[in-house]
Amino acid sequence: MTDRTVKHFSLHRIAGTELRVVADVEEGVLPLVEVEEGVVRAYAGQLAWPHRWVTLFVLQDLQPLVRQLRAGGAPPGEAVVALGNRPVVNMYDLANLAGCNVFVSRDVATREGYWGDDLAMRGLLAHEHAHPLSENETVKASRALRVRLSLELTGSADRLGWDDERQTSVRDLLVRQAQRLGLLAPREVFANQLAIRSGFWSAMLHVNRRNVVNARHSVDGRAQLRRMVDREMDQGRLGSRAADLLMLIGDLEGHLDLALEIAPFYRAGREAEAHELEAILEAGVLPRLAPGVARAYAALRDQYLALEATMSPEKLLAWAKGVLGILTEVVAQRELVLHWDLEVADEGSGS
Repeated sequence: MTDRTVKHFSLHRIAGTELRVVADVEEGVLPLVEVEEGVVRAYAGQLAWPHRWVTLFVLQDLQPLVRQLRAGGAPPGEAVVALGNRPVVNMYDLANLAGCNVFVSRDVATREGYWGDDLAMRGLLAHEHAHPLSENETVKASRALRVRLSLELTGSADRLGWDDERQTSVRDLLVRQAQRLGLLAPREVFANQLAIRSGFWSAMLHVNRRNVVNARHSVDGRAQLRRMVDREMDQGRLGSRAADLLMLIGDLEGHLDLALEIAPFYRAGREAEAHELEAILEAGVLPRLAPGVARAYAALRDQYLALEATMSPEKLLAWAKGVLGILTEVVAQRELVLHWDLEVADEGSGS
C-alpha cells in the first residue's frame, strides 16, 4: 500500500473480532464491509474461530501484495503471479492464527462479474476464511508433495509444430494442472466443504452457478481458438495431431477445476445443488469439449469424494497418483505419454 492513496480506513467490532478495513478505492467498499462482517459473525458464532483481528484490504488490484511477497523473498514463480489474478486472497500464518489479512481485487472481481454482487462476494469471502478453519492432516500432508513431469510423443502422431518451445509450454500447462488438481486440491475441497456446511451453501451455489455459466460461454469462444489452430495447420506450421492435442489440453485447463467446486457440495450433503451444477455442465459444456474430458471430469470428482481428512503423506501420495493417472489417461488418446515424478519432500525442504 506504500504507493497507493488510502481512501477508506475504518475499525469495526464483530463477535469479539476487530475488523480493520483499508481501501484504495471508494465505490462499493461499504457494502463489501457489511458482507465481510456477516461472514465473520457467522463463523465466529459456530466454530472455534481463532482470529482476534482481521484486516480487509479492498484494492484496485493485488499488485501491491505481489510486490510485497517478492520483496519478502517469495520466488518469482507462477504461484505469486497468480495471486494477482484472484478476486479474493486470504493470507495467514498457521503458526499464529490471531489474525489474517484478506485482500480483495476490485479489478478482478469486476472482470469476473462478482463486484457489486453481495451474494457472490459473500461466497468468495466465506471460502477464503474457510482455509485456516479447515486445516487437517490431509491438508498438512499436501504441502509436502512435489511433482515433476517429462513428455513423450509416440505412435503415429505427426510432430509438426512439436518443437522444444511447444513441449516446454505443454509441460508447464500440465504441471500447473497437476499442482492445482492434485497437490493443492485437498485445501480447496476441504475449504469449500466447510464453507458449505457452515451455512454459506446458497452463496457458494450462487458463485458456482456463475462459474459454470461462464464455462458455457467460454465454450462458445472455443470455435475461435479452433479457427486459429486450423489457420496454423493451413499455413504448414502445425500438424493435425499436434493441433488436436493442443485443443485437448486447452479444454482440460479451462474446465477440469470445476470438479473442485462441485464435489464439495456432494461431500457436504447438498446433492441437489451438485446435480444442478452438473446438469448445466452436461447440457452445455462437456459434450462440446474434446473426447475424454467429460470422463476425466467425472473421475476427478470421484477422487475428490474419496478424500479423507486424516491422510498421511504416504496415503495422500497414492491418492495424488490417482489424479495424475486421470490426466495421463486422457492425453494418451492423443499419443502423448506423461512420465510423472511425484514424491513426498523431505522435512524442511520448503512449504
